[in-house]
Amino acid sequence: MTYISRRDAQSIQNGVHSDPFSVLGLHEWKDKLVIRAFFPGAGKVEVLNHETGELITALIRDESAQDIFTNIIENATERFPYKFRITMGDHVWVTEDTYRFGPVIGELDEYLLGEGTHHELWKVLGAHVMTHEGVAGTHFAVWAPNARRASVVGNFNGWDGRRHQMRQRGATGVWEIFIPGIDDGEPYKYELLNRQGNLLPLKADPVGFGSEHAPRTASIVRRLDCHEWKDAGWMSKRELLSRIDQPISIYEVHLGSWKRVQDEGNRPLSYHELARDLVRYVKDMGFTHIELMPISEFPFDGSWGYQPVGLFAPTIRHGTLEEFRDFIDACHEAEIGVLIDWVPGHFPEDVHGLGKFDGTALYEHEDRREGFHPDWNTLVYNYGRKEVTNFLSANALYWLKEFHVDGLRVDAVASMLYRDYSRKEGEWIPNKDGGRENYEAIDFLRNMNEMAYGEVNGIMTVAEESTAFPGVSAPTNYGGLGFGYKWNMGWMNDTLRYMSQDPVHRKYHHHNMTFGLHYAFSENFILPLSHDEVVHGKGSLLNRMPGYPADQFANLRAYYGFMWGHPGKKLLFMGGEFAQGQEWNHNQSLDWHLLGHDFQRGVQSLVRDLNRIYHDVPALHQLDTRPEGFEWINSNAHADSVFSWVRKGKNGEAPVLVVSNMTPVERQHYRVGVPEAGRWLEILNTDSSLYAGGGRGNLGASQTEEIASDGRDVSLSLTLPPLSTLYFQLERV
Repeated sequence: MTYISRRDAQSIQNGVHSDPFSVLGLHEWKDKLVIRAFFPGAGKVEVLNHETGELITALIRDESAQDIFTNIIENATERFPYKFRITMGDHVWVTEDTYRFGPVIGELDEYLLGEGTHHELWKVLGAHVMTHEGVAGTHFAVWAPNARRASVVGNFNGWDGRRHQMRQRGATGVWEIFIPGIDDGEPYKYELLNRQGNLLPLKADPVGFGSEHAPRTASIVRRLDCHEWKDAGWMSKRELLSRIDQPISIYEVHLGSWKRVQDEGNRPLSYHELARDLVRYVKDMGFTHIELMPISEFPFDGSWGYQPVGLFAPTIRHGTLEEFRDFIDACHEAEIGVLIDWVPGHFPEDVHGLGKFDGTALYEHEDRREGFHPDWNTLVYNYGRKEVTNFLSANALYWLKEFHVDGLRVDAVASMLYRDYSRKEGEWIPNKDGGRENYEAIDFLRNMNEMAYGEVNGIMTVAEESTAFPGVSAPTNYGGLGFGYKWNMGWMNDTLRYMSQDPVHRKYHHHNMTFGLHYAFSENFILPLSHDEVVHGKGSLLNRMPGYPADQFANLRAYYGFMWGHPGKKLLFMGGEFAQGQEWNHNQSLDWHLLGHDFQRGVQSLVRDLNRIYHDVPALHQLDTRPEGFEWINSNAHADSVFSWVRKGKNGEAPVLVVSNMTPVERQHYRVGVPEAGRWLEILNTDSSLYAGGGRGNLGASQTEEIASDGRDVSLSLTLPPLSTLYFQLERV
């Protein structure tokens, strides 16, 4: 006798049943209890008592589907726990029945998922090791509303999508299943059928917490609940350290090429090795923060992580999720904040990724005029879909909460804000008002910032935004986007353009160095010398400086002095701190051997001292983002290519005079007006012999004279070394 309909049996056998949980497992049938199981290739399937292991009954192979086994349970009146004993050739094993377990996702989670407002989405979707109904295993859940069937596949079921078909959770579009016996470290993917019943390419988990090593692309089950954080001291005070009146000096790092182990196949360092070596180095150099280029899992090394596939998975290139947390702990123990580059603007079309995830344009736009980036050959998220923005906003919170990350640097914000970004006429669709602004992306960024700052104390969000879009770092209730800081791309482009000029021509480009002060306080700015300035044929920062080698180093030192004395927080890409000569190559280590040369070692010493002075001298950071902290002395000395200004702190802190001489001419007895009479101490000189400079300067200090200059009643007579920047601080008696 058969205990399953022919239609159900064949649908299960063929992997196209719409609700396998209604068929497989233990069910009432004609006032009896019947068990149905699907085990392809099994010779015998037996039902055992869950506690004692005693045989309850053997299942009978169904006549209409060879891999379906069924039987009634005699003398049973209510549901009970059981196990299966499977015989396949010479192999015999005991296993749980996935289809005897109820749902895991609760009503509140289901409501929030449907509404698109689940702030902790990662706690519901993805793969979670847990004990469910007294049995250890892993719960899997994935959003695929247009799939006809969703299954979890892996080594545990021979990558057969018929074996673990998931339960659909109504209108949410979410599928779930609890699979007993699956633990941390298990590879898996999702197998989906589209609406037409066609098999799609296997997909990695959009909310997967781990990934295989490339070129393999499966997700890996990773536990989230086993780390004991050791950074309570840091977490309690980081809110103070991220404020706009604090010194923030950021070291941007590509973990794969900062340093490599040459005698082990040129491999990159592990998270644990980085926790030792990178943290120690950054601490010694005086940077307050590390910014990591994207560490979300990505398939192609050449994208540097800016084309992520696994937004919730720290890249396995350096170790596991738990080892990445150890790295964060080490940074915080050293009182170094960690920012990560976050990429919610686009994603690649790799077949195992988000593109056409359930056979439809689920995460992206159907119309490629809205959903495709021509610059990067990537897809654009559909910010008008609530589930997509929920996915992205929750991902931001995930890194902040689960990894204690101190901030997010949001990549390519300009490409999100404008529908016509890098597109020709006719290649984009205007907004509802006929304009170019992407209203949905703007709303998403505002909501993301409100969530991040509202739910996690002491963090910062930073926008890489290259246009004049207003209010990027203004609060959302004032109409801004709500970021904490914005990269000052205009300052970077202008000043590098100036520094690349032969000094004899710089007087004609003087405005490139001063123009940034016209808008310096319109946003909370970070001055970035990022990886983008040392790739794609641009060469290194050093090689963009004119002149003979000694002049190039002098130019670079003077430029760094100008930058650290200029209003705005600081960011420097790795290698720049010791004047690496070659353009950055992501496939090899930085040229650390160059520190055997005086010039490179001198630049490194300068950057170390700049960070120390920036940190220790309040006038250089307290009013970094406020106009009252800055006063031009002379912005118009075009003929001399000299710039001079004063930085001020709060509450009468001793001011600092910054003077830059951007010509290879030593200027003696150069008169500079100052706002207060007294002795001004020379606290930094980029021409110092400590930095492999010429050792020229002002013997440590200069006393004001009652000679009017630059519109001030008193002035200093200074020696300005060629190609140099000097800092003087008023000595308070």
